[in-house]
Amino acid sequence: MAAPKGRLNRIRNIGIMAHIDAGKTTVTERILYYTGRSHKMGEVHDGEAVMDWMPQEQERGITITSAVTHCPWKGYEVHIIDTPGHVDFTIEVERSLRVLDGAVAIFDAVSGVEPQSETVWHQADKYRVPRLTFINKMDRVGANFFWSVETMKEKLGTHPAIIQLPLGAEERFQGVIDLIKMKAIVWDEEALGATFQEMEIPAEFLPDAQKYRDRLWETLAERSDPLLEKYLSGQEISPGEIKAVLREATLKFDLVPILCGAALRNKGIQPLLDAVVDFLPAPVDVPPVAGVNPKTGQPETRRSLDQEPFAALAFKIITDEGRKLTYLRVYSGILRPEQEVYNSTKGKRERVARIFRMHANKKERIQEVRAGDIVAAAGLKETATGDTLCDEFHPITLERIDFYEPVTSVAIEPKSRPDQEKLDFFLQKFVDEDPTFRVKFDEDTGQTVISGMGELHLEVVVRRLREDFNVAVNVGKPQVVYRETITRAAGGEGKFEREIEGVWHFGHVRLQVEPRLRGTGIEFSRNSADGTVPEEFFSSIEAGVRESTTNGVVAGYPMVDLQVKLLGGTFREAQSTPLAFQVAAAMAFREGCRKAQPVLLEPIMKAEVVVPEEFLGEVIGDLSARKGRIEQIQPKGKVSVVDAFVPLKEMFGYSTNLRSLSQGRGTFTMQFHNFDWIPDKKK
Repeated sequence: MAAPKGRLNRIRNIGIMAHIDAGKTTVTERILYYTGRSHKMGEVHDGEAVMDWMPQEQERGITITSAVTHCPWKGYEVHIIDTPGHVDFTIEVERSLRVLDGAVAIFDAVSGVEPQSETVWHQADKYRVPRLTFINKMDRVGANFFWSVETMKEKLGTHPAIIQLPLGAEERFQGVIDLIKMKAIVWDEEALGATFQEMEIPAEFLPDAQKYRDRLWETLAERSDPLLEKYLSGQEISPGEIKAVLREATLKFDLVPILCGAALRNKGIQPLLDAVVDFLPAPVDVPPVAGVNPKTGQPETRRSLDQEPFAALAFKIITDEGRKLTYLRVYSGILRPEQEVYNSTKGKRERVARIFRMHANKKERIQEVRAGDIVAAAGLKETATGDTLCDEFHPITLERIDFYEPVTSVAIEPKSRPDQEKLDFFLQKFVDEDPTFRVKFDEDTGQTVISGMGELHLEVVVRRLREDFNVAVNVGKPQVVYRETITRAAGGEGKFEREIEGVWHFGHVRLQVEPRLRGTGIEFSRNSADGTVPEEFFSSIEAGVRESTTNGVVAGYPMVDLQVKLLGGTFREAQSTPLAFQVAAAMAFREGCRKAQPVLLEPIMKAEVVVPEEFLGEVIGDLSARKGRIEQIQPKGKVSVVDAFVPLKEMFGYSTNLRSLSQGRGTFTMQFHNFDWIPDKKK
C-alpha cells in the first residue's frame, strides 16, 4: 500500500480499548514488535510488557495507567494509547478518547461484549471516535467468532462489516481469511508470527468465505452507487474500491470493520495494522476541533494544520522522577521548547521547558511538535488535566474532559510526624494526576479521607505511597461515598442583613426546589424570577446555591438531581451586595431542602458474574442476600452469566466470597450504574 502524500495524511492517532483481560496490552506489544519499535515481545503474564511499566501493573498483570507510544508502519506514523480495561481506571479511557482520532476495540472471542466493553464503546460514541474491532483469543477453548459479532449487534447496536473470517477455531485456529483479497493468511509460528504467507482458501472454508464476501459486497454496494452498478452488472470490483467505500462508511460511523486473530499466538496483528491505516482517520479526516474564544465568548474552530494558530489540550498529568509531565494533543500550529504559551482555561501564561516523544515511560527529547502530534511537555506549572494551551493572540478554549465522581472512600493517616508532610505532598501529586481521586480533611474526626472509583483504585494509591514514595500510613476500611437529593417540591427563604467592617450588606432571596430524574444533575432557573431582584445579582445567587449543593442537609454529602428556581426577594439601594445575596441564597436553599423530604442516595453497581452451572444457585442466593436485583441469567455453554444491580456497600470483599462459593471458578466484574435511594429510607 502506498502512503499518501502529506505528513498529516500519514498520521494515525489511535487508542486500544477493551474489557479487562481481553488482550489489549498483548496486542499492543505485538504491534510494537512487528513495527520494529521493540526488539523483544513483552508478555503481560511474565510482567515484562513494555506498556505496563508500573511495578503494580507488572505484578497484577493489568493496565492501570494509559501509556503512550508511537511506531512506523509502511510509511505511516501510528501514535498509540494503550488504555486500562478495569472499571476503576475508566477515566484513563475517557481522557484518552477525548484526544484520539480513531480506536481499536478488542473483544475476547469467548466472552464477546463484556460490561466494560460497553462502557468504553459508549465513551467512544460520546467523543465521535471511529473504530474497528479485533476479535481476539480465537485460539481459546469456547472461542466463537460469529457469536461475538452478534453480541456487538445486540449490546452495542453496531453495523458490523466482517472483512475477515477465522481459519478454524480453538486449538485448530490457523490464521484468517481476508474477504477483500479472498485469500487465506497463515503465520509462521517458528518466526514468532513475524512472517506469514497468503494462500488459496482451503476447500472446507470456501463456501462460508464466498457467503460472507457477498454479504460484504452487498453491504458496501448499498452505500456507493458506482459500486452498486459494478456489483449488479457482475463486473470485477478491486480491493482498492472496496477499501475506499468501507473507509468512508467507517469515518461516518455507518459501519465497523471486524477482524480477528490470536495475539498471544502472534496471529492477526499485521492485517490489523493495515486496517488501522486503511480505515481509521488521519487528523485531516476529522472535523476541525471546536472551542470558544475566551475573550469574545464566540465559537471558534482550529483545523489540523501547522499554519493555524497553536492549540493543544492537556489530557494527562504524571509525576516523573519528581517532575511534572503534561501530556498534550496538539490540534494545530507548532510548538518548540522554551516557547511561551497561553493557558486559556486559567488565563495564565506558561513556558514550555522541554518536549518529549513518549514510549511508555521512556522519553525522547524533541525540538518541535506539530499539528496531529501527541507528546509530553515539562515546565508547565499551572496546567491541569483538561486545560487548553494556545496562542495568546489567537485564544481558544477547547471543550473540557468530563470527570467521574468517586464512589469509595477510606480514611488514611501517617504513622509518624515526618510522614505527615510527605503524605500531604504526595496526595496532592495524585490529585493533580488523577481527576477522579479526591482528598478531604474531615474536621469532625480529624481524619484525612481519600476517595476514588473503587477498592482497587484506592489500593493502588496506598501501595504507591508505601512502596514508591516510602510513606508509612495506616488505612481504614473502605467506606461508600453517598449523595443526597430531595423527594418533593418546597420553598425556602433566606435573609442576610449585617454590617461588616463598616459596610452594610443586605440580601433577601426566595427559592423553590424541586426533584429531578435520577442522573440529570442540578439545574438553576432564573426564568421564574418576579423582577424584585436585579439581574446583576443572579450570578451571586446561583453561586450561593451551587456552593451549598456540595454539603447536603441530611449528612453533609453532595446533593444531586434537583432544580432550583429563583422566585424573587428584596433589594435595597446602596445596601444590597453580591455577598449578601450569595449568603441569602445559600440560606434559602438549605431551608427549602430541609422541607423537601431529603434522602440519602447510595451508589448502585452493575455486576456481571460468570459461574459454572453447578454453583449458580448459591451465587444467586448470595447476591439476593446482598440486596441485589437479578436482571437476567444467560446460559453460555457450561457456565451461566448473571447480570445484577447491587449496592456498592454490599460488594466489598465479594471476590473472596465468590471464590469460596465457586471453588475458585467464578469471576465477576462490576461498574458504577447510578445513585439510588437507600432501601430502608424509601417511603
